[in-house]
Amino acid sequence: MLEKSVIEHCSPTLASIKTGNLFTYKYESEEELWKSVEDFNECVREKGVSLTVLRRSEKKALIYICRFSSLERDLKKPGVANFIKKYGYESTDPAYALERLRSRLAQREDFPHEIGLFLGYPLGDVIGFIKNAGQNCKCVGCWKVYCNECEAIKAFARFKKCTSVYVRLWNQGRSVRQLTVAA
Repeated sequence: MLEKSVIEHCSPTLASIKTGNLFTYKYESEEELWKSVEDFNECVREKGVSLTVLRRSEKKALIYICRFSSLERDLKKPGVANFIKKYGYESTDPAYALERLRSRLAQREDFPHEIGLFLGYPLGDVIGFIKNAGQNCKCVGCWKVYCNECEAIKAFARFKKCTSVYVRLWNQGRSVRQLTVAA
């Protein structure tokens, strides 16, 4: 069930404390996938949340959930435009950038490392990951941290607590719509 996966993997985005989340969703049929995506987006659109299928393979979809307002803010942070330009991003417009990311994902098996910016990771940590080939980080949580360790640890704790609370509330019968904070 898509809603359960969203709660388990994307609660910080629903709560408006993280720009975006990513997860793999197993589906039975194309029809079921697209109906679930359409229903979910209809349910949360007015709250500023959007679910996008970034890539599909046999019976699995890479799902990205974000708040476009947060993504727009993150892509306009100092240094981001110059950084992503190296990877063929001609604009920091969220819709354009998301399409470019989708096309980069289609061209390769692994993840393009700039994907961290779409998830709200600090630019310094994304650059640090690339320069260090994923090694020599200060700590690991939702991402590998190369810069502000204390700030990241606090964020990881907020995300974990948020997910715990949302899973509990969802198990008590709350809907995704009820749990999604309006933008």
